Amino acid sequence: MLSNHVEKQPTKLEVAIAQLTLMVLALVLAILVVMVAFHQWQMSNPYVKNVLSLNGDSVQGYAIFQMNCAGCHGLKADGRVGPSLQGVSKHKSEVSLIHQVTSGKTPPMPQFQPTPEEMADLLSYLKKL
Repeated sequence: MLSNHVEKQPTKLEVAIAQLTLMVLALVLAILVVMVAFHQWQMSNPYVKNVLSLNGDSVQGYAIFQMNCAGCHGLKADGRVGPSLQGVSKHKSEVSLIHQVTSGKTPPMPQFQPTPEEMADLLSYLKKL
């Protein structure tokens, strides 16, 4: 008995859409792998590891902020020359904040090299904003 079953061949448009979908998924996966690798690389930094192992004191962090940061970010961290830091820990990771403070890569913000304890204190204060 012969079957009347005929396989439907995909159209050129369907093939193109499938290829594009696979390329987009591969790109998203590649971006995720790079992000995870970058985060792991940052976490391997001994300074960052040391800072994150400490429990900061927000009162000390406030004093450090007033002495080093308030001139640009405002007495209440609400922005002046530099941007407001209100809620900054909600959209930036601790590792990103450490890098931001210590790198000096965002002019006009100067490079600041606090001790690990001072950086942990500053992070503790920034979390409360």
